[in-house]
Amino acid sequence: MNYIEPAGKSFRKTILALFLGSFVTFADLYSTQPVIPVFAKQFGVSPPMASLTLSFATGTLSICLLLVSFFSESIDRKKIMGVALTMSALLSISVSFVQDDIYLLIAIRAVQGAVLAGFPAIAMAYINEEFHPKSLGYVMGIYVSGSSIGGLAGRLIVGVLTDHYSWNVAIGSLGVLSLLISLFFWWMLPSSQHVTHTNMSVKRMIESLRHNMKNPQLLWLFGMAFLLMGSFVTVYNFVGIPLMEPPYQLSQTLIGFIFLIYLVGTFSSTWMGKLADRYSRGRVLLTGILIMLAGALLTLAVPLSMKIMGLALFTFGFFGAHSIASGWVGRLADKNEKAQASALYLFFYYGGSSIVGATGGIFLIRFGWGGVISVVSILIILAAICIWMVKKVK
Repeated sequence: MNYIEPAGKSFRKTILALFLGSFVTFADLYSTQPVIPVFAKQFGVSPPMASLTLSFATGTLSICLLLVSFFSESIDRKKIMGVALTMSALLSISVSFVQDDIYLLIAIRAVQGAVLAGFPAIAMAYINEEFHPKSLGYVMGIYVSGSSIGGLAGRLIVGVLTDHYSWNVAIGSLGVLSLLISLFFWWMLPSSQHVTHTNMSVKRMIESLRHNMKNPQLLWLFGMAFLLMGSFVTVYNFVGIPLMEPPYQLSQTLIGFIFLIYLVGTFSSTWMGKLADRYSRGRVLLTGILIMLAGALLTLAVPLSMKIMGLALFTFGFFGAHSIASGWVGRLADKNEKAQASALYLFFYYGGSSIVGATGGIFLIRFGWGGVISVVSILIILAAICIWMVKKVK
């Protein structure tokens, strides 16, 4: 079987295309996160209500991931991913025209999340099928680093332009950039060579889901994904609110620059992915989770420098853990079930983002930042238990 290997001519071109696709996906998906406090003020709603502009997007994405993964068995995967990126860019542009209707904004974002489902699960399956198994950790690390840089760039662009113009101009500009990048993706990514095209039925879909859900190791990884992503999004959804209040009183631009911390995720996803290829996946993954916990607790410190250091550790651990876990799912799944296993992983992953990310604001309102970190810490500890169970069961 002819895999894409590091020595091959198409290796760099292919991973660059996947990197750019991941960039667009996460830049568009999380484009509203840095302006949640702005939405709350402009639309006259609570922070948890404003956060639904993100939670509905991740919620519809998580649901549609399962359906899209099955369609990919009968349609070229490159086409699915390309259409998803292009449509998402156009929807980001349409978001910029919303003026005073929070419900319309939430509705468009829900559609955008559903459209974006065409990229993540298919991309993970594409990587597992097209690249040589010995390079999976590295390639998955590059792919995940695209998500961290995309998340960073999207938040930074939106945060800075919102301060100088408006959130409408900011998200519209990001949509134009995403549209240009999606055109490069269409040009660079090779079509799938190793996928077996089949006509899927509802019965086959249910059988595949049941097959993956019977694998106890996959189940524990799915649970870990829900807990870690829920924790991660909760912290970043609401950290801007206390930072805009005394004693910090940071501007939207400065809060946007805090997302430069995402760069540590770019490094950790690739570096820890390589470590997982060489050493025990479970041990390296557990290390990433414990780093997350230490970072979350450090954000309770009052000095701004300590909070930022805590966010950096938190982000470092998260992206490293996600890189390893997402690649591990492909290894544990059966040959003909990789796309569906990846889709299930991301279903729980984004389900955590949607459910936990929205409800975390309730703890902020009632108990302040300490309440948010208390909940997040409990979830991270539960995620560590999930990894222990993955190693224990066979």
